[in-house]
Amino acid sequence: MDDTRLPTVPSGIHISDSQTRESYWQPVPANGHIDVALAPHIVGMEHPFALGTQSVAPGGYVREHTHDRNEEAIYVIEGQGRAVVEGKEYPLGPDSVVFLPKNVRHMFINDGETRLRWLWLIVLNGLEDFFRLIGKPRKPGDRVPSNFPRPENVLEIERKTVFGADLTDKFDPLKQNP
Repeated sequence: MDDTRLPTVPSGIHISDSQTRESYWQPVPANGHIDVALAPHIVGMEHPFALGTQSVAPGGYVREHTHDRNEEAIYVIEGQGRAVVEGKEYPLGPDSVVFLPKNVRHMFINDGETRLRWLWLIVLNGLEDFFRLIGKPRKPGDRVPSNFPRPENVLEIERKTVFGADLTDKFDPLKQNP
């Protein structure tokens, strides 16, 4: 049986707070954590989407990638950084909004001195599955773990969830890119 997706639950009202949400520490290079607030395994919905927050540590980043079946939106809550979208860099700060249609190359970089935190929304859902499969469970009050690597089968996990094909020419924020 494929355990990529969690079973959906019946439709209904759902209210939660930061102390009760599903949460996962994330591996390098993000070195932060995510919280899942809404997804079909949390509350049933007619049009499946997922919504949550992601925090990226200073110097961390979300690798360049695409979503071949999904649209994504982010709203920056706190911190400073930049988005690289189709090779062009855009500054990010509180109240910045980014909308990403399908198949658009993008990444997020925290080049600030505090965490970069944003609200994410993805339609169709599936990003929450990726975070669960590559992360480590997190509970309120947990100490930040030492940086840990992505799983060896991360490319397989990406393809089974919401990611397009692996990019062979990824933007690397630590190197000079053409």
